[in-house]
Amino acid sequence: MNHLCVAHRGFSGIAPENTMAAFQLALEQPFVHWIELDVQLSKDGVPVVIHDFTLERTTNGTGRVKDSDWKALQQLDAGSWKSAEYRGEMIPSLAQVLYLCRGRVSLNIELKTVGDMYPGLEKAVLREIVVRGMQGEVVLTSFERAALRRAKELSPEIRTGLIIDARPDDLAKQLEQLQCTFLSMGYPRLDRNLMKDLTGRGITVMAWTVDDRRIMRRLSSLHPELMICTNWPDRWEQVFLLSKHRMWHYIRKLIR
Repeated sequence: MNHLCVAHRGFSGIAPENTMAAFQLALEQPFVHWIELDVQLSKDGVPVVIHDFTLERTTNGTGRVKDSDWKALQQLDAGSWKSAEYRGEMIPSLAQVLYLCRGRVSLNIELKTVGDMYPGLEKAVLREIVVRGMQGEVVLTSFERAALRRAKELSPEIRTGLIIDARPDDLAKQLEQLQCTFLSMGYPRLDRNLMKDLTGRGITVMAWTVDDRRIMRRLSSLHPELMICTNWPDRWEQVFLLSKHRMWHYIRKLIR
């Protein structure tokens, strides 16, 4: 299928981002092919799924994620900020998400770090992936290039991808040097020529984060292999599945 659908932090348009509720809701959509999520480390080294480096926006906690141990993080409410319906949703561990998604959907796991903020992050994440035999079901992505290099050093066979919201002239060369076969790019930076060049080099490209149906339609003209990352997978369905169904129904009426 063209323009594979990536659920950004799960079905985060409806459920609280990066929670089991958001991931479960995404899995219930038969057209969701990938789920994107963010991973950091607790104070005691547990890979946990949360986007911000601090707790305030998406939980009732305070301070930095890295300063709380796993037991303390489990006590936080990560759902009420979204709606009362999700009160009591917890910050999940990466292990919990892998268990839920194994064999059902591919995962784009963002290594959420800057510099030496999380020593051992790559090793801890890879340990959870390898112990479940999920190397072929994931790609590790990051803005932090050193994290991608460390992941490759630890596990040369693991697929990695650069996240970027820029358009350097030597982007293809940078990806080659990083041994990345995946690119996560802010959608305004993409065009038809870049897509042709990168896909011709064997690079998978994902556009983020696209919630506007008109923009989804515009991006669809760039290249059939462009993946679409969205907070609202149901809007992806409206653009790429329901519109095709209506068109096919119209064509059938014409040829009768």
